[in-house]
This record gives sequence, structure tokens and C-alpha cells, in this order.
Amino acid sequence: MLSKRNSIAVKVGDVLIGGENPIVIQSMTNTDTADIQNTVQQVIDLYEEGSEIVRITVDRPDAAKAVPYIKESLEKKNYSIPIVGDFHYIGHKLLRDYPACAESLDKYRINPGNVGFKNKKDKQFSEIIEIACKNNKPIRIGANWGSIDQELLTILMNKNNEHKIKRTSIEILREALVTSVIKSARRAEEIGLEQSKIILSAKVSNVNELIKVYENLGNQTNYPLHLGLTEAGMGIKGVVSSVSAISILLNKNIGDTIRVSLTPKPNGDRVEEVKVAKEILQALNLKSYRPDVASCPGCGRTTSTVFQELAIDIEDFIEKEMPVWKKNYIGINTLKVAVMGCIVNGPGESKHANIGISLPGTGEQPAAPVFIDGEKYKILRGENISGEFKKILYNYIDNKYEKNN
Repeated sequence: MLSKRNSIAVKVGDVLIGGENPIVIQSMTNTDTADIQNTVQQVIDLYEEGSEIVRITVDRPDAAKAVPYIKESLEKKNYSIPIVGDFHYIGHKLLRDYPACAESLDKYRINPGNVGFKNKKDKQFSEIIEIACKNNKPIRIGANWGSIDQELLTILMNKNNEHKIKRTSIEILREALVTSVIKSARRAEEIGLEQSKIILSAKVSNVNELIKVYENLGNQTNYPLHLGLTEAGMGIKGVVSSVSAISILLNKNIGDTIRVSLTPKPNGDRVEEVKVAKEILQALNLKSYRPDVASCPGCGRTTSTVFQELAIDIEDFIEKEMPVWKKNYIGINTLKVAVMGCIVNGPGESKHANIGISLPGTGEQPAAPVFIDGEKYKILRGENISGEFKKILYNYIDNKYEKNN
């Protein structure tokens, strides 16, 4: 497991972010928060998929009024899910006018770029912080280059123009993002919010720029950092961009909590962003959610679809059985399985797994050796290789893993 930078631990509901605690996955609903039933269901869906904290939009009075009922409904269903309120422009007013909303939320997220403007900025920011202090709530101060503090950006641009050797506009923008959240955090502490109640983020939609921003932010502060590529996009582009940025930063020991911000297809499933976040942490060996199935991509040596079909069958089998296995067996999520297509890498890769099978490639002997903990266990032949392998897999799990009492 990667070691993490020395950040402060912040408690959000029953979840700890930062310090030596594991990376936390977050997500955000895209329902109308005033629609209590649909919002509650999506919060549950995201949580069941693996999101440990869920953020909801609080953008108007109807949304603020709904928050306590959302929280109450979740508790009645026996879900203790930390809920974060996302506030822009009128957060101070909503938190002030709807104290039940302020009390029900587990964290507030505010944006220093739109928390208030000109002479109202400090007043409205202070009001939010005072409410957070009163309710003993943590906050995330999250800057975004799509809504940067224009007053601060103008000051930094003017200072840059006074220098003979000028920095680029993108360098100034990076500085503005980092400066904005750090100054806001320090101001929050001056008002009375404890250091252990503050999380920072500074999001952009460009992979390389995000890495540079968070390197600067990580070097200048020890507040916990929330990672995410904002407006990452949709489909494979959004997934690849998010994975690239978040993985690089986590490998640099930067980041305490992550969100993968994917644009869903119309009426698409919101849990996709949580699935990607889990895959990132699993691939980096930071968390383990399920047994890992390694399978080769196939080539001209594997012109049949036998090994692909078996790989899919084993993946589906594991996914179906995991709810029961997780209850019955301790550490089952660390299991490694290999389903390989020919003799080139098949036996070797199978030996690296806890249990693996190497299927015959085109023209090879119609035999499929099975390996258990690095040793050849058995050779399977015939029409029921899948069924036999699943029996061997189940018996291995039942004999190898300690059972829950």
C-alpha cells in the first residue's frame, strides 16, 4: 500500500478522511434534491456500489427543505450515509434560513469563487463558517477553474504584468486556484473553524494541469485533499482522463478522498463513476473490493472464443456469489484468479494467481491445466471445463479462507 502525505484527519459523519486512513470514495447525485424519494434511492444506490460519502445539490429553498427528510428517510431504512450539501451563490442564505438543513448535513461544500462577491464576500463566507462552527460540521473549500475567484485572479494578473519576465496565464490561473482555497481555509480558522474540520480541493478539467495544481497544493498545506478531474467528459474519454489524473496523484502520495466526475448518458446509471473509482483504488492496491480476475487480451493464437467466454463466465460467477462470500469468508476480496488463453503466458500467469486455468490455444493440445497457489493441480478436458473450474474455485475458497462465525 502506498504511504500518504501527512494530512490532518477530518471526520465526516462516521467516515475519517485524511491522516493514515484509507482513501475515501465520494460521489454526487444528479436528481432534483427536492424530489426526496428519487434522491434517497440514488444515495442508496451510490452507497451500495461503494461510495462512502454522497453529495447532494442544495441550490434553492425547496432543496434545503428536503434535506432533513432525506436524512430521516435514510435513517429509517437503516442507512448511516454521510451526506454533503453542495452550495453555490446563496449557501449562506439557505443555511441561515433553513437551520434543519444545516443541522442534518454531515458536511458543507462551498466554492470560494462564488460564495460572495466584492464587499459581500467575506460577510457571506463568514456566515457559512459560523453556521458550520455552531453545528460542529466540517466543510470542503473547493475551487474550480470554471468559477475561479475573479477578484483574486485580476490581482495576480496585474502583479504579473509588473514583472519583466512574465509568467503564462495558465501559471497564474494555477496560482489563483491554490491561493484561493488556502486563503479561504486560513480565514475559516480565523473565524473559529477547527483545522480538523477543513478539506480542500482545486479542480480543473485538464489532466496535466490538475497534477500541477495538486502538487502545489500538497506542498503548501496539510489539510486533507479531495481529488477529482472536473468536467472529465463522458464514456471512455472521461474514464481514461479521470483514471490518469487520479492515479498519478495517488502514486505521488497526494490525495485523501476521490470522486470520478463522469458525464452520464441520458438516463444513464450514476453508479458508473463509483465503479471507476473502485477500480482505481483496486488497481493501485489501495483497497480491495472483490477478487481480481486476470485474463489475456487474446491474439492469433486464440482464434476461438472459448477463453473469452470462460473469463466472462467466471467474472459473472464471482460477482453473483460475492455477496454471500463476503458474509461467509474473511478476506475473500483478496483472491486472485487467472483465466488465460494459451501456453505462452497462460501457465506462468496462472501460477502467479491463487488459482488459475490456462486454456488451449488454436492447434494446441485440448487440455486446460489448473494451477493452485503456484502448483499444477489438475488438467481439465471435455465440454464442462467451466463448471469443473467453478467447483474447484469454490472448494479452494471454502478450504483456504477463514469463515465468519
